[in-house]
Formats: sequence, structure tokens, C-alpha cells
Amino acid sequence: MSSIFSHAQDPFGDDGHPAAEPLEPVVNTVVVPGPVARAFAGFTDHTHLWWPLEQHGVYGAGSYVEFEENLILETADDGRTSIWGTLDDWQPPLSFHATWHPGTTALWSTELLVVFRAVDAGTEVRVFHEGWEGAEDPAAARTEYVAAWPVILDKFARFMGADGSSDEVTPDAMP
Repeated sequence: MSSIFSHAQDPFGDDGHPAAEPLEPVVNTVVVPGPVARAFAGFTDHTHLWWPLEQHGVYGAGSYVEFEENLILETADDGRTSIWGTLDDWQPPLSFHATWHPGTTALWSTELLVVFRAVDAGTEVRVFHEGWEGAEDPAAARTEYVAAWPVILDKFARFMGADGSSDEVTPDAMP
């Protein structure tokens, strides 16, 4: 006896199209002067002082970005707010993990892990951005962040006192 569902499509099975390979994480590293706790505080408590909102914000220059409770939030000068992500693992001063969706909804979120560790020159800050299948347009989102994270981390490094005499931000993944 055949199943009454024998002609139903299996949403997880072979539909005649090759399975898409998952997109690789975007990983960038920067070393900033000072201890781990100072770098973590600079990244999370003082984000509004260094994040390049004119290029990588929802409301542009003049807005304010902050880590507030379990949210990463941008507030425009007129009071409008945009949630960039939700913190789901907070381990100060070593790391945090969040959903990430600036300018869109949590429905289209990716995943962000930022890790801080002591090195001889100060603190290594490594950003792991992945979960591209959660984005509305995964390939476009990944391409955007391949270009964006080095700019963002360069601003952070300068804010933390890196002299800028060398290429501070290292992309660790292939674009």
C-alpha cells in the first residue's frame, strides 16, 4: 500500500536542484592597545563614540548606538529607534554573542560573536559573523559585511588608541 502522501514534496529532500553550500563566516581580527577589560568596555560601553554611523547605521550621523540590557540599539536624534540585535550570550570581558539585523527585522538576522583575548601587543578582538542563511539575501549580506567589518574595526582600533601605522584589521576569511 502506498502512502497517501506519496506525491507530497519533501521540504528537506531532493527537489531536483543542487543543495546550496553554506556561506563561509566572515572573520576579522584587530589588535588594540590595553587590557581585555578596557577593550571590551570600549567596544560595548562606548560604541556611540566610534561606530561609523554615517556609513554603517540606520539613521546616519547624529544617531546614537548602544548596548542596552539585552539589545544593541540605534536611536535617531528625533527619538526613533532601530534594534540591531539581541544579546543571547554575554560573557564580559571575554565575549558576547548576538543576533544581528541592523536596518531589518529579527526575522532576517545573522549571528555575531565578538571575542576578546590578551596578546603581547594588547587585546585581540575577533569578530565572527555567520548564519548568512538567516539574511533576506544571504550572498548580498555577506558581501556587504566583507567590506564593512574592516572599516568598522579600523574605527574601533583608532578609538582605542591604535596608531594606524600599519594595516590593523585582518580579514581572516576569504570574501
